[in-house]
Amino acid sequence: MIRYFSEDTSFTPKRKRLISKWLGEVAAGRGYAMGELNYIFCSDPYLLEINRQFLGHDYYTDIITFDNSDDYLLENGRRGVSADIYISIDTVKANGATYGEGFERELLRVMVHGLLHLIGYDDGDAWHQQRMRAAENRALALYNKMRAGE
Repeated sequence: MIRYFSEDTSFTPKRKRLISKWLGEVAAGRGYAMGELNYIFCSDPYLLEINRQFLGHDYYTDIITFDNSDDYLLENGRRGVSADIYISIDTVKANGATYGEGFERELLRVMVHGLLHLIGYDDGDAWHQQRMRAAENRALALYNKMRAGE
């Protein structure tokens, strides 16, 4: 189950059903099932405080993912993903403009980025960053296909 929350912002994503279905397909395509995934949309200052408090980092970021999966297994034996994913709407807007992606596409990229971390993708070095970006792009292409079929 995917749920959407807002903290210190009035933002709520459009097409929640489609996004939830899409994220479920991305997870399933890699052998994972959806557990409890909470997306919490917030401001830069809110996410900065989380970054300081829980990670000891004193800088802005677009996303912080807290993995709650703990080898979460579903009845059918498939691994499930469970997490709280905090996303700064301020940084997503800025990055969407900076990278020429636009807000909606950048938001979707960040949302799937958090999910990809949960299912084993890393972006700690150049090779892994390239692999992560390719997975994001495949996921975005799937979203576009699903949206066109609505």
